[in-house]
Amino acid sequence: MSPFDVLTLLGGLAMFLYGMRLMGDGLKQGSSGTLKKVMEKVTNNPFKALLLGVTVTAVIQSSTATIVITSGLVAAGVLTLHQSLGIIIGANVGTTVTGQIIRLLDIDSSAGAILQIFRPSTLAPLALVIGIIFIMGKSFRNSAAIGNIAIGFGILFSGLMNMTGAVSALTESGLFERLLTGLGKNPFLGYLTGAGVAFILQSSSATIGILQAFSASGLLTFKAVYPVIVGIYLGDCVTTAIVCSIGQKAEARRIGVVNILFNLSETVLVLTVVSILHRMGFLGELWGSAVNSGIIANTNTVFNLCCAITLFPFIGVYEKLSRKIVKDEPVPDNPYKEKMDGLNPAFFLTPALALNSCYDLLLAQFNASRENVRASFTLLDHYDEKIKAEIDAEEDNIDLLTDQVSKYMVSLLPHLRETYQVAILDEYYKVVTDFERLGDTAVYIADEAKHLAEMEVEFSDTAKAEIRVMWELLEQTLTYAEMAFRNRDVNAAYHIEPLVDVTDSLTGKLKANHLNRMVSGQCNVYTDPNFMNLLTYMKRIADLCANIGEATVVRVNPEIANQEHNYFSQLRSGRNENFNREYEEAYNKYFDMIKSL
Repeated sequence: MSPFDVLTLLGGLAMFLYGMRLMGDGLKQGSSGTLKKVMEKVTNNPFKALLLGVTVTAVIQSSTATIVITSGLVAAGVLTLHQSLGIIIGANVGTTVTGQIIRLLDIDSSAGAILQIFRPSTLAPLALVIGIIFIMGKSFRNSAAIGNIAIGFGILFSGLMNMTGAVSALTESGLFERLLTGLGKNPFLGYLTGAGVAFILQSSSATIGILQAFSASGLLTFKAVYPVIVGIYLGDCVTTAIVCSIGQKAEARRIGVVNILFNLSETVLVLTVVSILHRMGFLGELWGSAVNSGIIANTNTVFNLCCAITLFPFIGVYEKLSRKIVKDEPVPDNPYKEKMDGLNPAFFLTPALALNSCYDLLLAQFNASRENVRASFTLLDHYDEKIKAEIDAEEDNIDLLTDQVSKYMVSLLPHLRETYQVAILDEYYKVVTDFERLGDTAVYIADEAKHLAEMEVEFSDTAKAEIRVMWELLEQTLTYAEMAFRNRDVNAAYHIEPLVDVTDSLTGKLKANHLNRMVSGQCNVYTDPNFMNLLTYMKRIADLCANIGEATVVRVNPEIANQEHNYFSQLRSGRNENFNREYEEAYNKYFDMIKSL
């Protein structure tokens, strides 16, 4: 054994781990658009959840990622702990798919022509060629993700071939032989080895793959391998539990606890059953015979599948134990805590989930701001200190939501790989400030109402009626703004622009009417600053709605992103028939209402 053999082994290991990471990231990136929709459809049927856990993990090639994503969905309130239990067990079964792929190492040169295609020495360069074609071609939206999957697959098998080549050289070393023989004599040492390596690599699939590569030495026996495989389960789930616990609410932390409990049960069950079968003589020649990558893959699959079937009826017990281990937290004062918990860094691995969490929080922020504005207008008719205090308290919540989602979006940006995802985030960047300013406007209007109450003056009945007409117009504009953002509805966004222009015209009319009333003595002159400020705030609400509509239009039609100012200027210039018609209809409606006063 030479230092160069060790270096070759480590280099092959590095390629293998990087290939697995690249392939897994590509699979998660390519499937992230539908991942949340699929996982949200989990019902209270644990069996369906089990199948979902198997399927999702088989697709994204990582039980850790599946469980961490599940934890995030539980934290966000999308799934309950009960719904997630089947996914956890299924994820442990789905992760065995990687080992079944790696068993292609067993195909040798004596195999038939068709099987020769599936030899790693054939698949590796073929996958690399396919991958680079997709990456450089970029003919469709997910071509880069597919290319990364293929490249990762090729690098993974190239690393495996390097490792098996190095292992063949290392078998000549007596030290290497004594090490592997020692594992067979001391099952507890093998168990700790599997747990330790899986914990360090943070991947059970990668650890099984390394074990399969080492089987090329011909020195690994079943009695040496099976404790290592069982130890891998514990090492991997500890890492997952740590990730699930960082900064999470109690319900999400229980996901990690359930995973540990299940894997501990799996450990005890496998070690007990294998020991009994060995003592009864059922394992026969398999016990002391050398194993290859196929036997390791099958052993891993059989262990996980049998344990899932055996322990599946006890998922209710795991749920109860997790609730005893992780106590419930006090009910939070902030009504938006669940929304903020949805801003989970674990979703960075699947950007679609992260963007959806941003969307949910932004929508809550918009609705909170809109309700605050609505409440503030009621104070103009009848001032209530309690309502004013509620508006101020809600404004603090809105500011907190703004701060949380803004920080999350900044952290999310480096993880986005697709152009359309960046476009979505760009839209969210634009509207988050507008939503926050909408909330500020509610506070300003409430302050004006408070000032009037403190001065013990109020607007005339006519002025109040005019304000109610303006509010009706703003309510219609806010409704279109919500529809535009909620559904990414371009038609709703187009309805906003005429109403904004009518608001401008109506503002001018209300200013003139107010001055006439003061001249005739119908309005108290001390209310003049307050009335003028209100008109400013109402115009600002309309302008914020226009910003929301424009952000929606640009998101859906990115081709106008660089010319959006000119585009909307032309829209208002009288050259658009739909705009002109809607403006005229709204103008006549609201000006007739003012005249009738």
